[in-house]
Amino acid sequence: MADNSFGRIFRFTTFGESHGVALGCVVDGTPPRLPLDETYIQGFLDRRKPGASRFVSQRREDDKVQILSGVFEGETTGTPIALMIENTDQRSKDYSNIADQYRPGHADFTYQQKYGIRDYRGGGRSSARETAARVAAGAIAHKILAHYYPDLTIRGAVVQIGTHKVNYDNWNWEAVAKNPFFCPDADAVAVWEAYLDETRKNGSSVGAVLEIVAEGVPAGLGAPIYNKLDAYLAAAMMSINAVKGVEIGAGFASTSIPGTEAGDAMRMDDGGKPIFTSNHAGGVLGGISTGQPIVARFAVKPTSSILTPRPSVNRDGEDIEVSTKGRHDPCVGIRAVPIGEAMMAAVLVDLLMQHLAQCGAVPEL
Repeated sequence: MADNSFGRIFRFTTFGESHGVALGCVVDGTPPRLPLDETYIQGFLDRRKPGASRFVSQRREDDKVQILSGVFEGETTGTPIALMIENTDQRSKDYSNIADQYRPGHADFTYQQKYGIRDYRGGGRSSARETAARVAAGAIAHKILAHYYPDLTIRGAVVQIGTHKVNYDNWNWEAVAKNPFFCPDADAVAVWEAYLDETRKNGSSVGAVLEIVAEGVPAGLGAPIYNKLDAYLAAAMMSINAVKGVEIGAGFASTSIPGTEAGDAMRMDDGGKPIFTSNHAGGVLGGISTGQPIVARFAVKPTSSILTPRPSVNRDGEDIEVSTKGRHDPCVGIRAVPIGEAMMAAVLVDLLMQHLAQCGAVPEL
């Protein structure tokens, strides 16, 4: 029973642990003759890696990717692409004191119950370090999408940290790359800085809400019932570490929108093409893309590794208090933006290939 792979036609399998020698992935289903090199993939990994600011983990990993197979003379060959990222800044001693303890909010207890053994160093396989491999695989998905739809974009942003939300009236995609929070509202940055500094000082952590938007996606991707685009996308986002909720389009807020508005009315544009007057559905109807922007949001819980002692138990069945040492993000959701973008890309590529296999051609824009 394998549980480390994602996708059907475009499929990747990740491997490795937080404090192991290396982590990586094997990507299968990539079309041949696409230009691909390590520099391209590295650009995506650099947006996710730790140590980029004082608001994220201070673990110093360069996350340098190596292509081990599937690329020849700068082009994909159509065979499996193996990618490896070495771990170079492990501090396993930080975790020696919790070898027999179950940290609240972590997968320590559940991994022990399922396998009878666990790698306690940084959470082992359950660590968010695994997501570096997803981002590497997502870079290849981005490359495939660009081949078929050069104008397609996938962008993400943090829209809430703790109780502090962005003002959507101030939304500016260009601002996202100009602050350490992937924040689209320049006015929110100073508030978030003070908030996270105080959170770290108090030995605690906070959660976040992220929004991922894909634009330039053609109508027709996805399928009814069991392979709905929105269901597949929700599963992809829920598979990211610490994610506890996903919504598409208006999501839970749609319950407060009257039916006279919620249905996303349609009209014909000047070019004779149908358009929508709103996008409460988030670009998906009946599990199939509408051609509108696909909008997904997901909630990331507060980082479970904090210095404040909390009640727990150990493997001997004793009541204890656990304080987690190490270098941890006060808000792990910040670095999840490129991860969410990668999973969006992987879902869209896989559904594009499924559509091609069934219908014989990719959808036209």
